[in-house]
Amino acid sequence: MSIGSRIKDLREEKGLTRPELAELLNVTVGSISNYENGVSSPKEPILFKIIELLGCDANYLFQDVVKITERENDVTLAEYDHIKKYRDLDDFGRETIDIALDREINRVTSLKKQKERIEELESNPPSTIIDIQPRLDNNTRFIEYHHSASAGTGVFILGNETVDQLPIPDTPENRKVDYAIKVSGDSMEPDYNDGDIVLVSQKVELNHGDVGIFIINNDAYIKEYGETELISRNPDADNILISEYDNIVCMGKVVGKYEE
Repeated sequence: MSIGSRIKDLREEKGLTRPELAELLNVTVGSISNYENGVSSPKEPILFKIIELLGCDANYLFQDVVKITERENDVTLAEYDHIKKYRDLDDFGRETIDIALDREINRVTSLKKQKERIEELESNPPSTIIDIQPRLDNNTRFIEYHHSASAGTGVFILGNETVDQLPIPDTPENRKVDYAIKVSGDSMEPDYNDGDIVLVSQKVELNHGDVGIFIINNDAYIKEYGETELISRNPDADNILISEYDNIVCMGKVVGKYEE
């Protein structure tokens, strides 16, 4: 029995019509029909609502999927524990985890591609080797480079963009740096100008008065952290008031600028 068939059985046991379930889930009747007929699967937020409204155990819906998964790829107890914790989060918490996961997947994917390219060159060296870039010495490390954080109207980043690699000196101070991001706009002048590349640490505590990278409702900003607002250092630019309805995530403290 498919997931869609189980959703249909549970709906009918509850005495709900498709239009009634669609209204409770805030989706179209066509979506419910597609779920039940196996044309499409409900996205995670909708799936959680279905489980709650129909009063079922997630294992009941996914028992066939779990059996297939166990045959193809064993899931550890620790991974199951993470899944349970994720389900207990609210929408803000899940979005925070999703952003971090997307960023880490991009980083790991980028490193994997670099490794595969190096292995390919080592196994099939060209007849003539031309250095396109200067060689990096042992005192250099790579960090992620994102484009970009807004000093004005907001830019959507971290999980929805191409991530490059940027070399920086491997000094004790730079070992705290997690990634770099380019400034877009002039609201943080004269300290941070349009086009500057700033270094960001997620290991250093951010206090009021510090400058950080903030994601507000999926838009990224570089701003000073204030008590009730995010502050623009350019006196001609507006500050951003922090509302209880805003989804705000701090992605780290700005600890310096990238110098080529």
